[in-house]
Amino acid sequence: MTESEHPAIRPATEEDLPAIVAMLADDPLGAARESPEDLTPYVAAFKRLAEDPHQHVVVAVHEGRVVGTLQLTIVPGLSRKGATRSIIEGVRVHADERGSGLGTRFIQWAIEQSRRENCQLVQLTSDVTRTDAHRFYERLGFTASHLGFKLSL
Repeated sequence: MTESEHPAIRPATEEDLPAIVAMLADDPLGAARESPEDLTPYVAAFKRLAEDPHQHVVVAVHEGRVVGTLQLTIVPGLSRKGATRSIIEGVRVHADERGSGLGTRFIQWAIEQSRRENCQLVQLTSDVTRTDAHRFYERLGFTASHLGFKLSL
């Protein structure tokens, strides 16, 4: 694939939400927790994200079609001598584009954006059942250094 044939990565717009939500729902975990038939909560969430300069929701577009998405959050902190970190979330690549290198390009974009935002650390979490994703992130230099916890409210 030549450079001009690669999907373009750009900020997401509200018009991209149907495609984004469809990708979020397109796996066993997402199918159980997403509702692509009702975009109302996603529109409200997207508006909140769009107003926050520390949030970057991006999409990859190939031949006019949204084929990937991710969210990058910039978090200032006190630990690590006041380090700013970034969190990569909601990484999805359309089934038609898997294996094309888009996932790697997305993570590289997020790392470069994190550098531009003066982050000292990039972190992400991945569900324990996503073993293919774990291998993918490890190939890109991430280490499984922590044990994560969640509390549903």
